[in-house]
Amino acid sequence: MIYDFIVVGHGLAGAILAETLRSRGNSVLVIDEPKENSASRVAAGLLNPVAGKRFAKSWLADTFIPAADAFYDALEARYSQELFFHKPIYKIFSSIEEQNTWMAKSAGGNWDDYISATYTQSINQPGIDDPFGGIMIEKGGFLHVYAMLDLLTEDLLQQGLYLPERFEMSQLQLTEAGVTYKSIAAKHLVFCEGYQVVNNPYFAWLPLQPTKGEVLEVQTEQNFSPECIYNKAVYVVPEGGGRFIIGATYDWRNPDEKITEQGKEELAERFRQITTQAFSVTGHWAGIRPAVRDRRPLAGTHPTHKQLSVFNGMGSKGVLMAPYLSQHVADALAGQTELMPEIHISRYYSLYYDYIKHQNL
Repeated sequence: MIYDFIVVGHGLAGAILAETLRSRGNSVLVIDEPKENSASRVAAGLLNPVAGKRFAKSWLADTFIPAADAFYDALEARYSQELFFHKPIYKIFSSIEEQNTWMAKSAGGNWDDYISATYTQSINQPGIDDPFGGIMIEKGGFLHVYAMLDLLTEDLLQQGLYLPERFEMSQLQLTEAGVTYKSIAAKHLVFCEGYQVVNNPYFAWLPLQPTKGEVLEVQTEQNFSPECIYNKAVYVVPEGGGRFIIGATYDWRNPDEKITEQGKEELAERFRQITTQAFSVTGHWAGIRPAVRDRRPLAGTHPTHKQLSVFNGMGSKGVLMAPYLSQHVADALAGQTELMPEIHISRYYSLYYDYIKHQNL
């Protein structure tokens, strides 16, 4: 059998792309080494349409959010399991200056679709420390990424379409008809390796920056409202029963998967700035995100080897971006469209030619 696609990597990007390709009738084989502390499995799966201290609407949010809703709704219906939790996000102002920044920003645009309320003083919610108020962001939520990955992986395993092993680059051969890997043949291969693309000889030239993120699970003594996600320097995602996921740190200097006391204390201190309640730390994890210098994903076919493509670099925005971009990439792989220039790896071709020149020295 010759597969239409081999997808290497089954984190958030690889899983959603593989599912999208399969839904269009393509034969797909996934190769992935299971890891409990992969970035996708560690992440709280936040979807936030308004992010940052400058209160900027997330890039293409109007396009990405409907596609994400449709994709996760379809998975929930298929598996009869809730995976995506629609929750407003209460972004707490850290100062009067930040409150003023938002008031000026909101005066210059239409935020009705995303901001349901602005508070210039505390909302007086038990357990929440918000003396300067905040804004309530709609159309947010979080995905139980690990649960989604487990369901999709089990589906693939039952159909014999998942190889739970480390991809061995030495076993990959490029052919006129596509690729062969060991005894497996495919017309095309897509690398969705996350940060490990930095070790991929075909795509190591891409400017991807591995960035460690640590998260905590905490248990509060008294459960304050789980009806929204809280955000003030960190996110606070309700898991029920007084449990919350707190994250995340950003560390590009030490891109390993080891938890640290420094990361634990940083997250705990930031949580103390949000809540007046006592809490205990019940879990601590670390993963490595695939961040890109211009904060845009990386997608496209290799400039020389047309049998190979990459789909990567969504950083902390994968839950928001991956469903729509998987459709877009699938369309491009089928020759039905051109990739949008903002994500196409052609924007970094100059790095590729420098890389080749260096390799030939």
